[in-house]
Amino acid sequence: MTPNKSELPNRGKSGTFAAWLVDLIPNIFDKVLAKAGKWQLFLLMFIVILLSIPFIVTPVTPVEQGIIGVSLTAFAWLVTTVERKQSSNKNTEYLHLFLVWLSLVTTFRYLFYRTNYTLNLTSGWVDATFSIVLYVAELYAIMTLGLSFFQTLKLKDRKPIDISGIPTDELYSVDIYIPTYSEDVEIVRKTVLGALAIDYPAEKKRVYVLDDGRAEKFKARRAELIQMCQELGCEHLTRDNNDHAKAGNINTALRKTPGELVLILDCDHIPSRNMLQETVGFFSKPVVSLVQTPHWFYNPDPFERNLQTDGEVPVGNELFYKVIQKGNDFWNAAFFCGSAAIVRKSHLLEIGGIAVETVTEDCHTSLRLHSKGYESVYYDKIMVAGLAPEKFSAYVGQQVRWARGMAQILRLENPLFNPRLRLSVPQRICYFSATSHFFFGFPRLMYAIAPALFLVFGINPIRGLGLETLAYALPHFFISTYANYITYKHVRFSFWNEIYEFAMSFQAGIVTFLALVNPKLGSFNVTDKGQQVTKRSFDWTSSKGLVFAGALVAASIMAVPFWLILRPESTEAVLVNVFWSIFNLLLIISALMVAFEQPQLRRSHRLDRKLDVLLYSEEKTIKGRTINVSETGCQVVIDSWADLLDEVDLELIGDFGARAFLKAQVIRATPMNETELLLSLDFVSPTQAQFDALNLVIYSDVEEWYSQRREAMDDPMQSFKFLASSVVRSFQERTPASNNVRIRKQIKAHAQVYWKGSFYGGRITEIGNRSLRIEVPANKIPDVDMLRDVQPLVGILISQEADDPQPKRLLVQVDDVHHIADEFGNRVALELEFPDQIMPRQQGKIRQLVKGLA
Repeated sequence: MTPNKSELPNRGKSGTFAAWLVDLIPNIFDKVLAKAGKWQLFLLMFIVILLSIPFIVTPVTPVEQGIIGVSLTAFAWLVTTVERKQSSNKNTEYLHLFLVWLSLVTTFRYLFYRTNYTLNLTSGWVDATFSIVLYVAELYAIMTLGLSFFQTLKLKDRKPIDISGIPTDELYSVDIYIPTYSEDVEIVRKTVLGALAIDYPAEKKRVYVLDDGRAEKFKARRAELIQMCQELGCEHLTRDNNDHAKAGNINTALRKTPGELVLILDCDHIPSRNMLQETVGFFSKPVVSLVQTPHWFYNPDPFERNLQTDGEVPVGNELFYKVIQKGNDFWNAAFFCGSAAIVRKSHLLEIGGIAVETVTEDCHTSLRLHSKGYESVYYDKIMVAGLAPEKFSAYVGQQVRWARGMAQILRLENPLFNPRLRLSVPQRICYFSATSHFFFGFPRLMYAIAPALFLVFGINPIRGLGLETLAYALPHFFISTYANYITYKHVRFSFWNEIYEFAMSFQAGIVTFLALVNPKLGSFNVTDKGQQVTKRSFDWTSSKGLVFAGALVAASIMAVPFWLILRPESTEAVLVNVFWSIFNLLLIISALMVAFEQPQLRRSHRLDRKLDVLLYSEEKTIKGRTINVSETGCQVVIDSWADLLDEVDLELIGDFGARAFLKAQVIRATPMNETELLLSLDFVSPTQAQFDALNLVIYSDVEEWYSQRREAMDDPMQSFKFLASSVVRSFQERTPASNNVRIRKQIKAHAQVYWKGSFYGGRITEIGNRSLRIEVPANKIPDVDMLRDVQPLVGILISQEADDPQPKRLLVQVDDVHHIADEFGNRVALELEFPDQIMPRQQGKIRQLVKGLA
């Protein structure tokens, strides 16, 4: 269908030219790559790079290089600008390929210049040593860039294979493993509930809790865990040792359970109801050994909480699960991530079970499966909700384990060159990229201290640093950023990768170095989950190395005036180094703020689930929808200002119809507009059965998690400004909204307040199931200030009429006292709460009063 001219967007001449220029690139790629497979694409990359050599090595004057650099950078920016408006995934893919080529040309041109003209090897051994160290760090960064380009040349998006038509007796039998060691039983319980609720024939599914907590200190926990398993109807498996930690735990279970497939879940990874329905179908292909799904965390990690990003910045693992794994999948190199994965047991046993030689047993296991010629599948749909480490120290411990394990695999298996591994060339490249990733620590630190070495100690690792060097370096930096932007724009915002790397630099550098020296060093450590952060503190232990680096960078900036006065002939080099140091210092300070622990303001984590809600109050049913929900409360929007009380019965309804019935207290009611009201509700004393049902609705009965699709897009300038404000946000105190109204029934009734041996008459103006308001003439009640300060328990007599001979007697607690002065005189308003401790004895009487008083 050809659109009418009136339907076409109105573009100026420059916009028309830009669109034509960028549309030209996909058209060229369409003709060249129409029938290209993996090997043709691989060969084409090699040919293109070979033909690009003249562009890389041709010498030009500094001015000409500056013009070339500015022109190419501007063109790359133009490509990304137009790409944002593309609706075709194919066009986006082609534009990415084009920018990858352009980035590699400018990168290797910079490397050629850097190698031939800027290595400082003749000014003494100190300068030469640091020059070589910095050069090696840059080589590592360039290698990492090239590997990431290769991994993301093409992303594979898979659709589930429908199994609804397969007879039950022909379906694979599935064992669900939940390994646990010392984690809180309540955390394990939620995962077991989710596993039992998975939609799969009961006779084809069995749930096993693999309990490795055999130590004497976990004896009481084991008894509690066994009781939980018996109550819920799953099996509890143990072993007589703890050899090889989680890997050994799983390997023991593999030889005890009968299933053909095994779904492995970390004990805090609650699976969604449709997990097996959408993944088992991939095993219809006999060579498929593994189906991996993303890990997703419903609580903020230390970066999100301590920098107070409020979800505006993608979290650390989104880049891996949204881009890298999909790129790996194209090359049949998507690897096992330890949880949220289904494996074929026969293939696993063929390689001897889960690998035990390294602490990243998951990646190591998939390496061996791929080496056997088996295939893996990465299905990009969030199917588990897990807990991220709450504290920075726990996050560091988790990352250190991964860094050590990946370095161990690199040292022991050498996936790039090992002839014993029957891997394809693309698989070798992908595994080499994964296992070398965590070596960023020392290179990242070298980037930070390089300008400081010059400004503080006079050590010059770059010969002739100045505008000419920038003319080669900046195009490399900016164009590689633009090339990555096309693929990463929804999953990694500009400059935030540097924050992650700086925060982990010392720990990653040390453990990867030690793992290369001796891969047997270190042991498996369990990441602490479910911790509470109750006060602000700075994690000095995890960040002291970065503090010293930051102090050195700060000192280099303070040294600049001395350079400009004493060595004016070095002004160009000084200015380049100081701007480099300022940029580094900003990144380091932001990384240090991650170690500045912020207290958790909520008792439990809020999830942005949109659930249908039914509220029942005074024989009325009101429909609403949650804004967010947690295990202790929720926020609900209702469409009208209904006549609610401060305690309601509510029914939460999951995506597939699961229901949870609870009692809730209305904490706040905030007007959103003329008709809608936002209710903040706290669940009141749920039973274990109610709590289990609530967890199923929140975590299990999920059709699609809200984080599956992120609409926000990277804007480099906005990202930099948001990053620069991290320090300010980290010290901000959060205050609740003030435009709240109480939800209570408006009445006119009589009351007498019993206080310090006397009764004081007043009028009840509002009453609810949890509180009421009494107004007493100001001159009648003594010690008002004491009432407000002490907030004592007082007795009250309540009746509709003043002469009622049988008023209702209740015990209440003073919550607030304030004075009122208007045309009706001076009064004292007492805000009174019904105490939770005696609520069961008074509840019936309170309900009668709420219903009967007018």
